[in-house]
Amino acid sequence: MWVSGTQGSVLRTTDGGKTWTVTQVAGAEKLDFRGIRAFDAETALVMSSGPAEEGLARVYRTRDGGEHWNLVLQENTPGVFFDVIAFWDHRHGILLSDPVDGRFVLWQTEDSGATWSHIAPDALPVALAREGAFAASNSALVVEGRSNVWFATGGASVARVFRSNDRGKTWAVSETPIHPANASSGIFSLAFRDAANGIAVGGDYEKAAESPAGNILVTSDGGATWRDGGRSDPPGLYFSSLTFVPGSTAIWAVGSRGSNHEENGAWKKGGSENFNAVAFLNKHAGWAVGPEGVVARWSGK
Repeated sequence: MWVSGTQGSVLRTTDGGKTWTVTQVAGAEKLDFRGIRAFDAETALVMSSGPAEEGLARVYRTRDGGEHWNLVLQENTPGVFFDVIAFWDHRHGILLSDPVDGRFVLWQTEDSGATWSHIAPDALPVALAREGAFAASNSALVVEGRSNVWFATGGASVARVFRSNDRGKTWAVSETPIHPANASSGIFSLAFRDAANGIAVGGDYEKAAESPAGNILVTSDGGATWRDGGRSDPPGLYFSSLTFVPGSTAIWAVGSRGSNHEENGAWKKGGSENFNAVAFLNKHAGWAVGPEGVVARWSGK
C-alpha cells in the first residue's frame, strides 16, 4: 500500500498497515503529491499538482521501494496543472492537465513512466469557458481494459465527460445533467466496472453538506449518455472519490462530510469521516485517506 501527500511525502507499508515507511522525496519538499500509481512493492510514480509556472507540476518515479526517486517529467508551461495520473498496465499510462489555450493537455508513456510525450491537443474537443478537472483524489480520469479512458470536468456551464477508446488518440465528449454553479462544483470522480457501465460523483466542495441534487450519475453506454444515479445519505453530500469493490456488487464514495456505500441501487451512510480518496484491493481490503495524514483501513467482513 502506497500513499502520497503534502510536503513531498510518500508513505508505504508492506505488512498491511502494521508498520509504515515515511519518505520526503528529495527536492520535492514544497510539492503537493495529489496522485500516486504503484505497480508493486518496489515501483511507483507520484504526481504533484500546482501551477507549472511555479515549478509545481512534476512526476517522480522510484524502482527501489521509495529509497530513491527520479524526476521523470517537469512542465513549466503557464496554465498547466496536473490533475490525474493513471495506467492501463505496467507500461502504458496517461496524465491529464487543465486546459491550455482552450484544450485539455494530455501526456502518455509507454515505458512505465520513464519518459512522457504529448498527445496532440487537436485530438480533444475544445474546452468550455472556465472548464477544468479536479485534482482532489486522482480519480477525475479513469482507465479500463487495454485502451479505454474517460475524464470528467466541472467549473463551466455544464459538467462533461470526455471519452476515448484508443488510449487518447481520438476523443468524444458528452454533456451530463450537472450544471455547476461555480468553480468549486462539478464531477470529481469516475469509476467504470467495465467498458459500458460507470458512475460519476461530485458536488460542491465549498458546500460539502449542501451540494445540489443529482450529483450521482450513471451510464450504461460507455459514457455517451448519463442519468441520475440516486441520492446520497444524507442528501446533498459532496463526494471527491468513489470506487467499485472487486469481487462484490458494492460501491464506495467518500468526501469531506462523510462516506456512502451502494448496493442494489440504494445509497446508504457509511460514516462521517473526512476522506479525500478511497481504493479497494478486494472486498476484504479497502483503504481511505484524508487530511492531517489520516489513513484508514476497511474493517468489514
